[in-house]
Amino acid sequence: MTGHSDLREVSFRLPRCHGSVPRARAILRAKLGEWRAGHHTLDDGELVLSELVTNAVRVPVPGDRMVGVRIVCRENGDRLRLEVSDAGPGRPEVRKPRETEADGRGLLLVAALAHRWGVDARPAGIGKTVWAELLAPGAGPVPPEQEVAAVTVRPGQCVRAWGDWRTVLAVRSERNASGGPVVVIALDDHGPALRLHAAEPVTVRPLGPAATS
Repeated sequence: MTGHSDLREVSFRLPRCHGSVPRARAILRAKLGEWRAGHHTLDDGELVLSELVTNAVRVPVPGDRMVGVRIVCRENGDRLRLEVSDAGPGRPEVRKPRETEADGRGLLLVAALAHRWGVDARPAGIGKTVWAELLAPGAGPVPPEQEVAAVTVRPGQCVRAWGDWRTVLAVRSERNASGGPVVVIALDDHGPALRLHAAEPVTVRPLGPAATS
């Protein structure tokens, strides 16, 4: 597993059996809890992952082929990408089953819950990867980032600090012992403020839905 504060990722493989579906859900729930992700995407994420893994274990392939799962969590849970790979041919398509049919609604559910979804050929080996991306309610595209001098930072922006995005609550100017200009940036986690030389570069972005969780 790799991960830093705004991108967390885990990949694992599962056998092609019915028990892999609850196991995938349990891993998703455990990882999102470990990463302190918001709960708003968890329920939908479990449903989507269940459908993707269910479809993958039903694909008619040799028995020793396993199902690959990749979970990527961004923006403290506001963005969740789920990928499930199998060795089967073809591309799954959304069906509209009759009311009397018990199966065939998996991708309908995925399409309804996901912000977007798709199917990609596996870059190495045979088969395909079916993926879905979920957004928390109200989350929109990530605002653009830019590097600016610390003296230009304003309240309401987000700054990159200690490997994470923090909302700027207040900014004030001071002088250091030698008389040089210092910018003190108070952040939303109530931890230590940033104390930077006025000209020191800082990565910022506007405060947007994806930065408020």
